[in-house]
Amino acid sequence: MRSIHIPTEPTPAGQPHPLLRLGFRPFYLLAAALAVLSVPLWLAAYKGMLPALPTANMLWHMHEMVFGFGGAVIVGFLFTAGRNWTNLQTPAGGQLAALALLWIAGRVAMLLAPGVPALVIDGLFLPLCAVAFGRVLYQAQSKRNYPVCGILALLSVANLLFHAAANGWIALSPLTPVHGAILVITVLEAVIGGRVIPMFTRNGAPGSQPLTVSWREKASIALLLATALAWVTGWPGFVLAAVAFAAAAVNAIRLVGWAPLAALRVPLLWILHLAYAWIVAGLLLLGFAALGIGSSSSAFHALAVGGMSGLILGMITRTALGHTGRMLRAGRAESAMYLLLQAGAVARLCANIVPAGIRDFLLLGSALAWSVAFLIYLIVYAPYLIRARIDGREG
Repeated sequence: MRSIHIPTEPTPAGQPHPLLRLGFRPFYLLAAALAVLSVPLWLAAYKGMLPALPTANMLWHMHEMVFGFGGAVIVGFLFTAGRNWTNLQTPAGGQLAALALLWIAGRVAMLLAPGVPALVIDGLFLPLCAVAFGRVLYQAQSKRNYPVCGILALLSVANLLFHAAANGWIALSPLTPVHGAILVITVLEAVIGGRVIPMFTRNGAPGSQPLTVSWREKASIALLLATALAWVTGWPGFVLAAVAFAAAAVNAIRLVGWAPLAALRVPLLWILHLAYAWIVAGLLLLGFAALGIGSSSSAFHALAVGGMSGLILGMITRTALGHTGRMLRAGRAESAMYLLLQAGAVARLCANIVPAGIRDFLLLGSALAWSVAFLIYLIVYAPYLIRARIDGREG
């Protein structure tokens, strides 16, 4: 593993601390810290080791993984990408610090002050980020990216519905907004993945020829949206299955067109391709679950642990390297993170289909592998995120 050296050069006058210069810096750091702490905490509570902390239950675990962990990375990525898309400044300095502190307060409230306090504190974060991001897009008239802001708004609504359902204020299972949020995030992954995975493959795997075909790009997103709508609104099982299978097929064809075999020797690329393959697997499992074959839990763990977490880890390493002025090259640490995450995803999926005794062993192994992957990220990347770019550029 790389040695850590943190230089001590002062922050230039008039500029915020490097940690607050661009959204990826605080939010990637915070998301990784939550990944390291929350999954072991939930597993300890699941095994009855934390009777004094009853809030660390399954609903808390699901919420924190989707809206806490996933929400932080999405906001950090969009604030960073938004500046590139618009050439306008996204939240930085004091505004970025305030949003990061609000996110931290939300994590504390979810664990120690459920109910109305958690609704107010945690529920404010995503809407405020959507407004801040949307304002930048509007000023730049970046109409192509309005739907991306719309996805952030949908996540805000799903989070509020989760709070209302979890507290019994509305007649809705808390699982519904969580599942809806996972599917909305999957749509976002498909949109962003279609923009960057072929480009990254073309640039990072010389000689590769990834293809993007207009009808496949549009159909893949449309079918994912239809699948999300069918699941959340309770369409008949055979209809949901047909839509989910169609979404899986089109996204599989899309992925094959991106030349995944050319990415096998480049960890920064194969993690993205493999994570997208998990989306295809999750859609297939969702279709089978709709027909009564297998469980929806397996489908959503494939989408969340394999797809969402895999793409998150692939992107927070790549974008952190690029936006801190470093070479886009994965070393042993990155390869270890990626392999551990894949091991965790496979173990978590297998835990759903084995006897209880083996299930607990696999749950422990999955949680350990997943959290250690992000612990390595913290150890290696925290110095990158809290220091200025090594090339002297802004950001």
